[in-house]
Amino acid sequence: MQAFEWHCPSTIAAARALMGGDAALIAGGHTLLPAMKSGLRQPSALIDLSRIPGLGTIAIEGDRLVIGAMARHRAIETSALVRQHLPMLARMAALVGDPAVRARGTLGGALANNDPAADYPAAVLALGTQIRTDRRTIAADDYFRGMFTTALEEDEIIVGASFPCLPSAYAKHRHPISRYALAGICVARHASGVRVAVTGAGSGVFRWSEAEAALAGTFTVATVADLRPDPADLSSDIHASAEYRAQLCSVMLAQAIHEISPA
Repeated sequence: MQAFEWHCPSTIAAARALMGGDAALIAGGHTLLPAMKSGLRQPSALIDLSRIPGLGTIAIEGDRLVIGAMARHRAIETSALVRQHLPMLARMAALVGDPAVRARGTLGGALANNDPAADYPAAVLALGTQIRTDRRTIAADDYFRGMFTTALEEDEIIVGASFPCLPSAYAKHRHPISRYALAGICVARHASGVRVAVTGAGSGVFRWSEAEAALAGTFTVATVADLRPDPADLSSDIHASAEYRAQLCSVMLAQAIHEISPA
């Protein structure tokens, strides 16, 4: 690992002023630091966001749950507000990594990194969450652009996310070591219909339109009992074949539906 400068700004404006060149923002560091150790990333400076006031808050604004970018997974998991207003998200946070990861990892870091097997992108996409940055609000459908790619500009900073509080559930089949999703399904019931997001199974999080259309008619497990995504659209690697991931999607979809509507 090469030498680098460490900056701890106390405001978003100060953090933005430090950006440029090959400087990198650091939140929890679970992705960035291993990349630096392996030589995949070699920033000359790290900009630590942990000392900026207000970035770790969790609050209710009207009918939405607003979570700051620096909120730790453990804080989301244990928050009384999250458990009351959007319990799915608390349960999702409890499935992230292990206790050490949950103690340091952040919502904003996970969303900025957009790992194709991460959990939060599925919740953001299924719920139609709004991503708030230092300069704008980005709709979930416009935010995710594929593997490790988002709509963020190079010098744009996530400050939080605004989640609608809707009936929703998340189910995933975890890799036994990394605990990333081999296939994870998030289902959310909106007034206008149902949104289903898939993580871990493809090159990035995506909406499962066939499942959404089927569930808009009758929201039961039986409705989608024979439904599977096309394996040609899914990933195949040393961990699982595309065909196995397609089957996992079907099983996880059934589990999520049953959690929302046990009948």
